[in-house]
Amino acid sequence: MSRGFSRVILIGNLGRDPEMRYSQSGIPITNFSLAVNRRRRQADGNFADETSWYRVSLYRNQAESAIEWLKKGSRVLVEGQLRVRTYVGQDGVERTSVEVDADNFQNLTPRGEDMGGAYPPAERTPYEREREGGRAPHAGQPSGGRPPEGPRYDQYDDDDMDDVPF
Repeated sequence: MSRGFSRVILIGNLGRDPEMRYSQSGIPITNFSLAVNRRRRQADGNFADETSWYRVSLYRNQAESAIEWLKKGSRVLVEGQLRVRTYVGQDGVERTSVEVDADNFQNLTPRGEDMGGAYPPAERTPYEREREGGRAPHAGQPSGGRPPEGPRYDQYDDDDMDDVPF
C-alpha cells in the first residue's frame, strides 16, 4: 500500500510576533500566525483581496532561529506539512484551524527592514537605488554610467590569440 504525501509551501506575513515555549522534554517550539494574501476576480470583474490565516509551528533549531529573526509583519516562506484541526470555541461553536508543522522557513524581509532599520544593507543594488529615485543601469551598462575601463576585445590583434596556451 502506498503512503500519502502532504507538503505545503506558503509565503506570507507574520500576524504577530513569534512565541516560543518548550515541550515537556525540553524541545523548543515557536508558534506564529501567517497571513497569506490572494487576489481573486469577482463575478462583476473587479478584484478582491482575500486573506487566509495559518498557525505555524517550528521545532528545535528552526524554532530558535525564528524567535531571533522574525517579528510581526516579517515576510516569510514556510515549508512543511498541513494539518487541519477542528475544535469547539469558548462560545460553543465548532471551528476549524489550518496549521502547518514547518520543517524550515526563510525570512524574505529585506535586510534592514526586519530589524527596524537597525542594520543598513551592506550595498544597495541598482534596483534598490532606482526605487529610491536613482536610475538603474540597463543590461550590460556598468552601474556608474561610465564606459568600462580597459581595452575592448576588438582592440586586440588576432596574433594575440596565438599566445593562449590551450
